[in-house]
Amino acid sequence: MDALVLAAKGITHHIAPTDLTTRGGLDIIALLILVGWLYRRRPSAPAMPLVLVALNVGLFAAMSAISAGKFPAGVGFGLFGILSLVRLRSAAFTLRDVAYTFVSLVIALCTGLSQRDTWLVVAVDVVVLVAVLLVDDPRAYEPPTRTVKLTLDRVYDDPSVIAADVAFRFGRAPLSVVVDEVDYVRETTRVSARYPAAPGESATAEDAGPREQVTVS
Repeated sequence: MDALVLAAKGITHHIAPTDLTTRGGLDIIALLILVGWLYRRRPSAPAMPLVLVALNVGLFAAMSAISAGKFPAGVGFGLFGILSLVRLRSAAFTLRDVAYTFVSLVIALCTGLSQRDTWLVVAVDVVVLVAVLLVDDPRAYEPPTRTVKLTLDRVYDDPSVIAADVAFRFGRAPLSVVVDEVDYVRETTRVSARYPAAPGESATAEDAGPREQVTVS
């Protein structure tokens, strides 16, 4: 149907509906595996599945239109220029989210090109998905953690005692402590202390977990 509409508007005359349907089906299957299974194996930002699907579908549509044969090269560069403006600006998005976004775009790019051997498209999708399956294994990561930001009312001459002081003041020994800022004017030290996540929390060690602001003295 899409091919007939495009042909009626004079955009293309050689898009095969069967080819477009096959490529669209492969893209949907790969996207369901990537987002519906692989990405959801570990907790993450709630909005990311929508981001992955939107970028994949948008790029697939753009590639299908560009490969129709009647668009000038400037249109293709313009579309990819617009795509390059997309950035994951939210602090909730992690490097893992960026990696899945890249994989989603690669799948759309491979399946969006017309007149390509189906076996080659399937092979590329399978290789990419298997690589994600093997590398992003939830069992290989640390248990979920949360990060608490603390403001301590002193400046430390010896950084090695900060973790002990945080444990004494906060009442719990942290897994790790990172100094974020030392204010010699106010004589305060801001640190990020990492603790095991409580049952039911969705944070992971990679995501750095939810952050609490605490001032102790």
